[in-house]
Amino acid sequence: MSGGYDCDVLVIGGGPTGVTLAALLARRGISVIVAEKDADIFPLPRAAHIDHEGMRILQEAGAAAAVMATSRRADRYEFRNAKGKVLMAFNGAEATGPGGWPIANMIHQPSVEAALRRALLEHETADLRKGWTMESFTQDEAGVSAVFATPEGTRKVRSRWLVGADGARSPVRKACAITFEDLGFEEPWLVVDVLVDDPSRLPTANLQICDPARPTTCVLMGEGRHRWEFMILPGETPETVSAPAHVERLLAPWNVAGAVRIERTAVYTFRARIAEEWRKGRVLLAGDAAHQTPPFAGQGMCSGLRDAANLAWKLAAVTRGEAEAALLDTYQPERGPHLRATIDMAVMMGRMVCTTSRFGAALRDAKFALARALGKLPDGPPAYPSLTAGGLIAGSPGAGDYFPQVLASNSARLDDVLGEGMWLIERAGLSGDRLAPFAQGLRQWLDDHAVEAVLVRPDRYVFGSGRASDLRRQWEAALAPVAAAA
Repeated sequence: MSGGYDCDVLVIGGGPTGVTLAALLARRGISVIVAEKDADIFPLPRAAHIDHEGMRILQEAGAAAAVMATSRRADRYEFRNAKGKVLMAFNGAEATGPGGWPIANMIHQPSVEAALRRALLEHETADLRKGWTMESFTQDEAGVSAVFATPEGTRKVRSRWLVGADGARSPVRKACAITFEDLGFEEPWLVVDVLVDDPSRLPTANLQICDPARPTTCVLMGEGRHRWEFMILPGETPETVSAPAHVERLLAPWNVAGAVRIERTAVYTFRARIAEEWRKGRVLLAGDAAHQTPPFAGQGMCSGLRDAANLAWKLAAVTRGEAEAALLDTYQPERGPHLRATIDMAVMMGRMVCTTSRFGAALRDAKFALARALGKLPDGPPAYPSLTAGGLIAGSPGAGDYFPQVLASNSARLDDVLGEGMWLIERAGLSGDRLAPFAQGLRQWLDDHAVEAVLVRPDRYVFGSGRASDLRRQWEAALAPVAAAA
């Protein structure tokens, strides 16, 4: 491309976050290169869950239908004590969430990654370079220059922006000397993934077994798979718990011998951490490079997808000259509080599960029994917080809230009709050809907030509501167009 650039945005890391970001950018006409150090997709399962909001992001990226084809729904999410008594249960996972997709979708990560890569490579402005390991990069006022070791030798890439979506050990983050804030949760667990030959002998609910003798997780995965996770206790080593005979003993109480075949075992340390900075000049972080979430709420991959959705439209606007680079400074203030709330929920669940004191477990069980008797137990995970700072009209009705994807009676989805840009939806326009099939749901939102119009950002969070002319003017001011400032 002209100006000495090989691409507008260089993404380091070809996992779900990086490829989703690249696909969202390419849909907006932004040239993007994804550099991935591995030659092929990691073939074994890792992440297990994508929520309705994550599926909506995959919908925009062009991969949702393929992902849904291999995903499964769990009918319940239960927390049980050592005696099998249900302490807390979340129902309704099969219902449609505000994102317009089922609330909880159990997935096979390699299949998700393959679908995303196919969607990415449909765009002429996108390129995926496999077997490329970043060695170094430098940045200046106009862009970033990166050096890679590749199968063809050393290669250089010049881009306007660089995004490190390169995992928890992120070389990009380390090169920027960005440190983590430790949120005080670190527990080693053994993960056992299996192929299922007889699903009738396996649970249909996702389970957290809050047994102080051995905290255990049992969850559905994508089609034909299941997962157990066993907490590693003090005095145990990863080598001893991973031994085949020991894994067989851990699975014995589940009575699944002959019903499953072990696909892999792995030891992970579940951590809660957030990078202190998500942007340094023309370099940004996303996904596990910016934060790590314990898996108990199933929000690890989902958080990375939200990063991609938040960042894609902003990078596109800045690259096209529709906004100043300062717009990117809203990325961390918007995502940070949401991410902290997500991690807090996961840590709360994790500490509930990871209690290894019998006295502490008995006290926990008593508290839940009392809460159940008083009708104080939640029937679902707490709602994620709205955006409270950044690109929105503070104090405007609904500003910062997640805007629902309304479904038409023929199952058409609002996003597919209105496209990937910002939306200015007016009550007076609901009878038009495009909006008429969705008018009931859209009118309900406007009625609930007592407004005549709403402006929805490209990441489907509400910028503000009120009069259409005022909203458009405030949106343009928020982007601070370069042309207007000149």
